[in-house]
Amino acid sequence: MTKFRSIFWHRRDLRIEDNIGLFEASKNSKNLIGVYVLDPNLLNLNRTTSEAKNWFLGESLFELQKNWKKRGSLLLIFNGDPIKLISKLAHLIKAECIYWNENIEPYEINRDRLLTEHLKKEKKKVYTFLDQLIVNPSDIKTNNDEPYKVYGPFYRKWIGIINQSNISNNYLIRISRTPEKIRGFNERDLSEIKNSDLNYCITKKSKSIYDLLSSNRFKDTNICPCKPGESEAIKQLNFFINSGVINSYNQARDIPSLESTSNLSAALSLGTISCRAVWNGAQISKNMATNEYQINSIDTWRKELAWREFYQNALINFPELEKGPYREKWLNFPWQNKSEWFEAWKNGLTGIPIIDAAMRQLKYSGWMHNRCRMIVASFLVKDLLIDWRWGELFFMKSLVDGDLASNNGGWQWSASSGMDPKPMRIFNPFRQASKFDENGNYIRKWIPELSHISTPHLLSGEITSTEINGYPKPLINHRNQTSIFKELYSNIK
Repeated sequence: MTKFRSIFWHRRDLRIEDNIGLFEASKNSKNLIGVYVLDPNLLNLNRTTSEAKNWFLGESLFELQKNWKKRGSLLLIFNGDPIKLISKLAHLIKAECIYWNENIEPYEINRDRLLTEHLKKEKKKVYTFLDQLIVNPSDIKTNNDEPYKVYGPFYRKWIGIINQSNISNNYLIRISRTPEKIRGFNERDLSEIKNSDLNYCITKKSKSIYDLLSSNRFKDTNICPCKPGESEAIKQLNFFINSGVINSYNQARDIPSLESTSNLSAALSLGTISCRAVWNGAQISKNMATNEYQINSIDTWRKELAWREFYQNALINFPELEKGPYREKWLNFPWQNKSEWFEAWKNGLTGIPIIDAAMRQLKYSGWMHNRCRMIVASFLVKDLLIDWRWGELFFMKSLVDGDLASNNGGWQWSASSGMDPKPMRIFNPFRQASKFDENGNYIRKWIPELSHISTPHLLSGEITSTEINGYPKPLINHRNQTSIFKELYSNIK
């Protein structure tokens, strides 16, 4: 078999191991070089990314570059339009083949289509692979050959496909091992790249990537639970499995004051770990479980992986979700959209302790516990009567694990505008606090000015003016506002 000079384009797969496209490229190439392109359309701090996510991306790229060098080749990092840069690089180094793993967001799908057309006109071979999902979306269809619109039936089909395809291997999914040595390009090729007008970044930690990603810096890296890089993702998965945290996930996952989740959301979003490695970790735990409680906890966590794939399938099949509600009647909802209320919500100054604690966690750590994401989303939409898309956009501009499919899916679920068979769900923030932060530990951590308040008052929000210590009074009355919401909702068509 003839082997060619090739380029592997990293996107949401910032790792060497269990990278399907990289494995195929390394197996079939005579010479191989890695590329990452800082695409301005995906690094827009006003819409598509955050300081925290850019920090995670930058640190992960530094490690990935080192790992390519250890294997004997290089990872080149460029800034600009991938369609122009990839094509020009291929021409410059006479690469015949370009490999990458497919992405599922509408912008990326269209960009990749245009690049593929351009490369094929230049007689280049393009090879793409499905890497970021366990099950191929084309395999998950109803009996009428339609995409699933409800999670329950989707999950049953999804888990059935996994179990059937891996039944002879104890339900473990095959991992693709990249060779220890990759033959790169020669110095002449590399010097031509450096001397060209390609926007090539020589990544030294003092400059370059961070200058391109952002003019500011995410400062609170020490309190962000998501750790960048392939090696850290593996450590976090191993800790989650080996410490037994996964074995108590079923109940502990909803307690925001506990370290009870995997913290792998950003790693999965940018691909510093594969979804297959994560699945296998859960399956190994399940094989070692000693009682039904542990098995149920592990199954609950596996269902979170299914939720991730459900939302990605939804975006693939219904790309219009990116810009609006799944349920069209929500296009006619008369939002109040009070900007001063939105600012109070963003900054954790609503006077509702559990809401403000969650929003401050997001502000300072770049991350928010999932239970709290549901609480603050419900509050923004159904108490403050603010368009859910405002919240969705703010999350993308703030989260270290901001992911279009999961973020959009979560917000539409909370707003009751998405693919949820239950048409209306309203969270009472005080009941949520009493149920999931019963000792007030989470609230006290993120709102230190309330640390002296008794737990009952802290959870109920009934804080006297003499105790308030500079903390704002409640912005709204929950019962009154949700009554208004229900009336408005009943009148839309």
